[in-house]
Amino acid sequence: MSIFDKAKAKAEELFGRAEELYGESHGDAAAKVDGEAHRLEAEAELDTDQDQREPGDEGLTGAR
Repeated sequence: MSIFDKAKAKAEELFGRAEELYGESHGDAAAKVDGEAHRLEAEAELDTDQDQREPGDEGLTGAR
């Protein structure tokens, strides 16, 4: 996963959190559920990337 993909997933997660909070504070169940879906999807994408890395790989492929 490239740095841009990570940034996009993190932005999507933050957007989902904001939408979820809006739904909770305004009593809008649809916004809350939609925000939760965005947040969970982004978290899953970030977790999948973390799981695909090999142990000890800090993203420094080829660095010495």
